[in-house]
Amino acid sequence: MSASIGFKEWQVVCDALATGRQSILLRKGGIHEGRQGFSFAHDSFFLFPTRFHALADQVREGEVCVLPEWQAGDVIRITHHVVARQAVTLTDWQQVAAMEPLHIYSEATVRDRFDWQAKGMTSGSIHLALVRVHQLATPWEFPYEVRYGGCRSWLDLPEPPIGWRENAAPVISDEAFAVIESAATHR
Repeated sequence: MSASIGFKEWQVVCDALATGRQSILLRKGGIHEGRQGFSFAHDSFFLFPTRFHALADQVREGEVCVLPEWQAGDVIRITHHVVARQAVTLTDWQQVAAMEPLHIYSEATVRDRFDWQAKGMTSGSIHLALVRVHQLATPWEFPYEVRYGGCRSWLDLPEPPIGWRENAAPVISDEAFAVIESAATHR
């Protein structure tokens, strides 16, 4: 497990994860995911905020700032690290719909992802990860590189600052996460 893996997600979703409003990630895959398609291949990763594809009607709440995608040399600011507590592939729409309280995506966005046929996945399925989010004590900044672009989920990032893990704090309490984890596993 590399400590320097990034997971690309819309900035508005990163914000929801950072405030404890969202506790799951839903993913189908991107164009550049490889032959097997997407999987939650890493259980520990940094949230890499992206502006690509995000539109206000794709989320139920949160502020979507329509900005151009990052350009080489722009400063990327990483503020949160995630540990995936469990990852599953759901094929029952009712199970997916039951996760609505745990995310900010619009129903239409989730349904589009669920119904979309992607590399390695058929229509009528979606990957879900229940995640525990930790805020870094000090934001980690580095310049954006062209290699971070494209429709892919996972990125190899530079080495993070020394001591980041020891100083990171969960965004919600252990008790609150236990309630969410119990609810997510019993749906």
